[in-house]
Amino acid sequence: MTRVLTAAEMRAIDARTIAAGLPELVLMENAAHRVVEVLEREFAPLGKQRIVIFAGKGNNGGDGLAIARLLHSRFAPPALDVVLTGEPQHPQAALLRASGFTAIHATIPERARRATLVIDALLGTGLTGPAREPYAAAIAEINTGFPLARVVAVDLPSGMDADTGRAAGAVVRADFSVTFTAPKRAHLLGHGLGRVTVAPIGTPEAMLAEIALLRNEPNGWRHLLAPRPVEGHKGTFGHVLAIGGAAGKAGAIGMTGLAALRMGAGLVTVATSAPVLPAPELMTTPLAGDWPLAGKDSVALGPGLGADPRVAGLVRDCPLPLVVDADGLNALAGALPAACAGPRVFTPHPGEMARLLGRPVDERLADARALAAATGAIVVLKGHRTVIATPGGLAALNPTGTPAMATAGSGDILTGLLAALLATAPPWEATLAAVYLHGLAGELAAAALTERCVIATDLLAYLPEAIRRCA
Repeated sequence: MTRVLTAAEMRAIDARTIAAGLPELVLMENAAHRVVEVLEREFAPLGKQRIVIFAGKGNNGGDGLAIARLLHSRFAPPALDVVLTGEPQHPQAALLRASGFTAIHATIPERARRATLVIDALLGTGLTGPAREPYAAAIAEINTGFPLARVVAVDLPSGMDADTGRAAGAVVRADFSVTFTAPKRAHLLGHGLGRVTVAPIGTPEAMLAEIALLRNEPNGWRHLLAPRPVEGHKGTFGHVLAIGGAAGKAGAIGMTGLAALRMGAGLVTVATSAPVLPAPELMTTPLAGDWPLAGKDSVALGPGLGADPRVAGLVRDCPLPLVVDADGLNALAGALPAACAGPRVFTPHPGEMARLLGRPVDERLADARALAAATGAIVVLKGHRTVIATPGGLAALNPTGTPAMATAGSGDILTGLLAALLATAPPWEATLAAVYLHGLAGELAAAALTERCVIATDLLAYLPEAIRRCA
């Protein structure tokens, strides 16, 4: 899976790459070539585009100047203007002047306002705090001064914090972003980046190996979706016990059980107060009695459960893989287990996470890692770009999902998908697969039904297509 970098990690990797013998100027030239390749793909023929490039004084601006030189020499567009925020502090400036350019330092002429393509090479990953002048004014020009243009950001939109995806001030609204070597956190967490392309520029792949944040991708768990053995039977594919559904809330655990079946569990038993569940394939056992762990392969605990004094003991002592959600998590607030007898996956939304931490969620990635380290569980902190964190510090950001999934029962569906995969697969891979497929099914449902009309059980109707796209 793809590693996701902080700005500091990217600077360190660039420094190591240069020290290993790849000059900075070559890295910059490679970056410019990758951007031009994207421009060729998205805006052909480039020889007919009217282009304005905004270049800052630093390395991001150097990339912009190299892009200008390549566009001028290879495509000779009818209009190509370079807007500088100051005198560039880079050898690329001399190369640009040698190409015959007269850069714009002050008022942008009206002819340039007719640009069809604007390249943002003002500020890169080094920005901290709000963009200051003259950059703030240049960002405003990009956003408002070129009504016919599409905007391509070099590395990330100027004004955006590379680590958080947020902006303390003005920020460019991009239609495309081209970043280098690996995505930065902003490329997954931010808004207004448009379509993101990650381009190699010569950094050795081995230099990324120690980065502890990943982008969740099917290549990390696709093997879980391989064709089933022809001699398999229902016992081969796991027996899930789903516990929840107190009086008036049986629908929640019913959705969990149904999701486990749809994800491929061979058998599902639901411990619930309801005598009958909507799917005849689901077996039931009383919620008030002993929970039958014997013969099961995984447990889903919590949806619709209500208050139950047995939860903490089950979470601590159950030897089976166990996914804990909803009321199961609420029962652990103030009584988090320091160690458990089997693999655990906690799936809090931000409100449940705040109850577990005893404070509001501050920094999603750090908080998920902290809860995982404290409990020994894999933590799935749900929300935009769901965070998946392990006790050892490895974490992944999930790229799938949609606001259409902000509806009652979506979390119960995820719990069932997870329980089914935990019955037969390693916990980390099972969790990554369940979270990704859950989000992708939501995207497919929203595309077909609109974001407003999706309900939780619709996710199961689109799960098969999500699996086909990932298998």
